[in-house]
Amino acid sequence: MDLGIKGKRALVLASSRGLGRGIAVALAREGADVLLCGRDAETLAANCAAINAEGGGRANFIQADLFSSEFHETVVSATRERFGGLDILVNNSGGPIPGTTEEMTAEKLQTYFNAMVLSLIGLANAFLPGMKEQRWGRILTVASSGVIEPIPGIALSNTLRPALAGWSKTLASEVASDGITSNLLLPGSILTDRLTSLDEAAARNSGKPVEEIRARSEKAIPAGRYGTVEEFAAVAAFLCSERASYVTGSLIRCDGGAARSV
Repeated sequence: MDLGIKGKRALVLASSRGLGRGIAVALAREGADVLLCGRDAETLAANCAAINAEGGGRANFIQADLFSSEFHETVVSATRERFGGLDILVNNSGGPIPGTTEEMTAEKLQTYFNAMVLSLIGLANAFLPGMKEQRWGRILTVASSGVIEPIPGIALSNTLRPALAGWSKTLASEVASDGITSNLLLPGSILTDRLTSLDEAAARNSGKPVEEIRARSEKAIPAGRYGTVEEFAAVAAFLCSERASYVTGSLIRCDGGAARSV
């Protein structure tokens, strides 16, 4: 299927590795021109070289830190300088440190709220006027399955991600008539460095081998395994596409059937 995004301009946050990198690759393979964004310039440059070597959409990168006070200005100005405007915004912030609610101090909450919520909303607000003018835009926010079923051991994520769900749904109803969609994509257990680190933290806390932790987790997933980045990125690319023009205000799971709620 031709997703209809050849030549579209896409900004993918937190795309040095993991889900963000996978989404950038998937969009470029559909012909979109992508701007990767993250802290590690060397890794980003290598990612762009690999994408450009495939011969699909072109890739470049912005070095920026979500936790920096200069993040917004850096990303907005660099995107406008290189693209002029934006068609696709993929909001992705990785995940905060694990911990319990008792460990969730006001300082930690404020720090991660600024990076994981305010920064993403601010970028959307910056690019929305251009999307409205061209009457086409895609805003996809990668969150967590903790939005619908809180995940033990990551209280910060469980607290902050639902704010993005409420924002994305509200935004969708406000901009649908402008040809802009806003959706939330929830990964389940997708095999990334982040998931590996969570498994390792669970192993340390329980005193059990990490292999046992992973086997138990996979057994609880109806698909019987962790998902791949490529599987997740394919769903993301579709939601960013012309073909998904009537999908908005939605919360889509990519979790192998793990969530038990309807």
